Amino acid sequence: MRDVPIRDEVIRLGQLLKHSGLVDSGAEAKHVLAEGLVTVNGEPEVRRGRQLRAGDVVVLDGADDPVRVTACPA
Repeated sequence: MRDVPIRDEVIRLGQLLKHSGLVDSGAEAKHVLAEGLVTVNGEPEVRRGRQLRAGDVVVLDGADDPVRVTACPA
């Protein structure tokens, strides 16, 4: 599992997919979500605007490893 630190308290799922390198663009994020290829904490998720917080785990089907949202060190 790979940790992905975020600056703020929350990040939207579409932004996290790009920030973590799981997808290359917002259009690709929209596509993988529409295809049902993303889970958050083990549950399928299709909302690009889903707000994620530290501790949430995101998995993209076919990706090497899941990513876990973490708070940026102070």
